[in-house]
Amino acid sequence: MTMRVLLVGLFAVLWMAMSGSFTLLNLGLGLAVAVAALFVVRRDIGSGPSALRPLALVVLTTVFLKELGVSAWRVAATVLSPRLDLKPGILAVPLTVDRDGEIALLANLITLTPGTLSVDVSKDRGTLYVHALDCSDPGATRREIAEGFERLIKEAFR
Repeated sequence: MTMRVLLVGLFAVLWMAMSGSFTLLNLGLGLAVAVAALFVVRRDIGSGPSALRPLALVVLTTVFLKELGVSAWRVAATVLSPRLDLKPGILAVPLTVDRDGEIALLANLITLTPGTLSVDVSKDRGTLYVHALDCSDPGATRREIAEGFERLIKEAFR
């Protein structure tokens, strides 16, 4: 129970930070959205105390915000570059996360990061298809996803 209260508080603070409004009304809205979101994914995050690690979730959130800024900078620099040397493409990323909630979270984090977009998940849920603005090194992109968001998701939810 304490874990869920911490999550609701963390999500509400993130809600306020992302909306840029630190008012009491926005806090209430953030709390309501957090409770509703946790209700929807309650089976995916487990019920035991070891199912969710709040500190690992904070690390995941911090890394996502950092990646958000770095990726936005890269995309802006690419767009403003006089020479567009892009190799866009779709790559198959093998998944090590296997629960629906974890796959959905990974797909959403990838989609929210500028320059990448989750396209589809294979029927066996073993592969995520990702469109990348620059696929000049597909192996590096796969490693970044596996060693970044995917690893942090596994640490936070297992």
